[in-house]
Amino acid sequence: MPRFASFREFYPFYLSEHANRTSRRLHFIGSCGVLVFLALAIVQREPWWLLAMPVCGYGFAWVGHFVFEKNRPATFRHPVWSLMGDWVMFKDILTGRIRF
Repeated sequence: MPRFASFREFYPFYLSEHANRTSRRLHFIGSCGVLVFLALAIVQREPWWLLAMPVCGYGFAWVGHFVFEKNRPATFRHPVWSLMGDWVMFKDILTGRIRF
């Protein structure tokens, strides 16, 4: 895996690892689930919902990688930038910059 000096350099690589439309959709669904579990934790004042957040987010994303992209998630080598990439891609999908 190449080395990156900044998130700006990393993000195009991140997007190349998400070329499959089904994989992007699974990432988006997982991110929506994370937000739902966060809202449940806050509204219900039940911190156990927070444990569901990474299971949902990574679960959907990793199915996308292993089944559809046939690649290894960048999370394993660049965990912080990968997490940032998830949310930037989520925003880019919502704003129409990336095709859903």
